Amino acid sequence: MKTVRRLIYIETLTAVGFVTLAFLALFFFFDFVDELQWLGKSVTGRPEDAYQLINILNYVCLVIPSHLYELLPITTLIGTIFVMSRLAQSSEYTILRTSGLGPTRALKTLLGLGLGFVVLTFAVGDYLAPATDLQAQLLKSRYQGKITLGQTGAWLKEKQLYGSYAVNVNALSSDGGMKGIRIFEFDSKGLLVSLTQSEHGSFATDDAWILDSATRTEFQPVAASPDTPASPVEGRGHISRVVIDNYRWPTEISPEMVSVALLKPERMSTVDLFQYIRHLEANGQASLRYEIEFWKKVFYPLSCLVMVVLALPFAYLHFRSGNITSYVFGGVMIGISFFLLNNVFGYIGNLNNWLPWVAAGVPGLIYSIASLAAFGWLVLRR
Repeated sequence: MKTVRRLIYIETLTAVGFVTLAFLALFFFFDFVDELQWLGKSVTGRPEDAYQLINILNYVCLVIPSHLYELLPITTLIGTIFVMSRLAQSSEYTILRTSGLGPTRALKTLLGLGLGFVVLTFAVGDYLAPATDLQAQLLKSRYQGKITLGQTGAWLKEKQLYGSYAVNVNALSSDGGMKGIRIFEFDSKGLLVSLTQSEHGSFATDDAWILDSATRTEFQPVAASPDTPASPVEGRGHISRVVIDNYRWPTEISPEMVSVALLKPERMSTVDLFQYIRHLEANGQASLRYEIEFWKKVFYPLSCLVMVVLALPFAYLHFRSGNITSYVFGGVMIGISFFLLNNVFGYIGNLNNWLPWVAAGVPGLIYSIASLAAFGWLVLRR
């Protein structure tokens, strides 16, 4: 059986690798053409800061791991379907069956191969793609402007020992720092205590932010007489303002949390998303959207197992009187429908407050049961 396993693994890995390279080349071309519109343009107006061809190539290469993460399950499906269909068409799979490759052993063989793709997808999506995607965005912002989200940037909230803070970061700069920072401090009664503003800041290594030329405005309450206590509005008449060159603000809001708020959550690693969810829950903020994204990142690599299970029934079909391309095309459409259903369940789960793991895991469970049922029916029928 080692020879049979080696044959199936080599054929499948070759097919999946070829399909993956073809798709990556296609996406590379699309991204390259899309970036050409920025060629020679500069935010500062200086020629040396212009977006050059080498910068375009660097950016397009840096986003390849993100495309690889998105494509691996679908290329696994296409490559495995092609191999299984070709083996069935040439009657090689029939010979393998007579040599002892039973249905259970064939399923175990493909599941073992699928586990390899699961590990690869997880490694690319959790380690390689987040790092390269962030570098790509920083590289692009160096020549095209800042990384921002909407008109007001990202809003974060943090509770500390003697009060709470609402933090607004307008954008990330090309050097990894922050732009347009506003920190609103509230006391235990919810009244505004101070406002700290800075045009640029950076992340310190000891759980703090360093704000350059920060303007700190403090709102001091007026001492009220015993007979006429001051109201929340009338009692805040004294305002003091001071400019601090390097203001250190202690906080547990990490660079990854700011990146999650400014960039797409699906571009972040599983650990960063989990820490951000805990931060949101600790500060009483809604976290359902990020919880669904977290569970989707957990289940997404496992979709490679669903893909190989979907491909196995094609080995038990007869292709002598039919066209193999039509079956491969049908299998690809089934795979695309799986990804569409996965996205739809994510949105529906967010709207209807479903359990996050249910919204993220049900599509894979449905298609796994359906593919196993088709596999069992073909085994019994054939």
